[in-house]
Amino acid sequence: MVDTVTSAGMPALFGARGYPPALEWIARRAEAFVIPLAALIVGMALFSLFIALVGKSPILLFETMWRGGFGSWFSVQNSLSRATPLLLAALCVALPARLGLVVIGGEGAIVLGGVGAAAIGVALSGAPSFIVILAMGVAGMAAGGVWIGVVGALRHYRAVNETISSLLMAYIAIALMNQLVEGPLRDPASLNKPSTQPLAEIYRIGNIPGMDVHWGLVVGVVACIFSWVLIEKTRWGFAARIAGGNVRAAQVQGLAVGQLIVGFTALAGGFAGLAGMLEVAAVQGSANASLAAGYGYTGILVAFLARHNPLAIIPVAILLGGIDASGGLIQRRMDLPDATVLVLQGMIFIVILFSETFYGRFKAFNPDLWKRAS
Repeated sequence: MVDTVTSAGMPALFGARGYPPALEWIARRAEAFVIPLAALIVGMALFSLFIALVGKSPILLFETMWRGGFGSWFSVQNSLSRATPLLLAALCVALPARLGLVVIGGEGAIVLGGVGAAAIGVALSGAPSFIVILAMGVAGMAAGGVWIGVVGALRHYRAVNETISSLLMAYIAIALMNQLVEGPLRDPASLNKPSTQPLAEIYRIGNIPGMDVHWGLVVGVVACIFSWVLIEKTRWGFAARIAGGNVRAAQVQGLAVGQLIVGFTALAGGFAGLAGMLEVAAVQGSANASLAAGYGYTGILVAFLARHNPLAIIPVAILLGGIDASGGLIQRRMDLPDATVLVLQGMIFIVILFSETFYGRFKAFNPDLWKRAS
């Protein structure tokens, strides 16, 4: 095959290498979709072998998983409810990733965000509902933002590995939550399960009209759209991408790398803290041990599966929310542990990490190599 570009007008029609620009555009972006999708399929195939080894039917398992997650309107609503905290928890991983940081301690920001929101909600009891809910949101974001912002500061100013520090701080946050809930913030009426005082009904976040899903889903979707605009359409996002590609080059260009790292990690933690606030104000009604439900860790898988793209996080979070929602049905119908879905998530995550080695290796996704192969 030879290059057929012979006139000044042809490149506009066929691209600089003799191929339609639309084809080149699709090829460059298809890799970020095809490889994660293939990794998801491979992970499920490996999980099928595991299920077969324990004497269960993989076909029945996936059928049950579909029914539990998306087989009815009730299942869909349950999946969307579980996807809400995953949207915000995944952003806690995706935003720092654009700077080359691997932050996996969103669980800590979630629990502290929930405790902070509950404390403010109780303290402002009697104030107008709009003011209280807004204050709870600010408190949740502030708690999570400070917690993960510290991780970013430690990374930049003291060269502390952010992966290790964020994970360790998550354990500290959970211990701090337990101390507060079982100590100074405990409701004396909560005997069997220590918790903060319950929020008044007027301070609870209600459901979207016509759905049994709270308004937190809308908040999560808006947060993802906002994050995409921030990363792709603003100078801060452009600077973050440069710093993530080469910190030295970013510093030579005069970019404030330290401010970018602290700012993006604080915003990421703020989103996770907002997830904790929504769990308190829309689901639990108070802060208790149920805040540490593992959403922060599942959010890691969501972010990696979405390739840290805030818009791709939306469908991936819904998919993982559906898988999580099917756990109870799998336990009842197939006599398997409720944690079966955690095994599936673990297998998918391992394959996703392994699939990172395939990026840039396939000629079909790299138009720059097409001419060489001609």
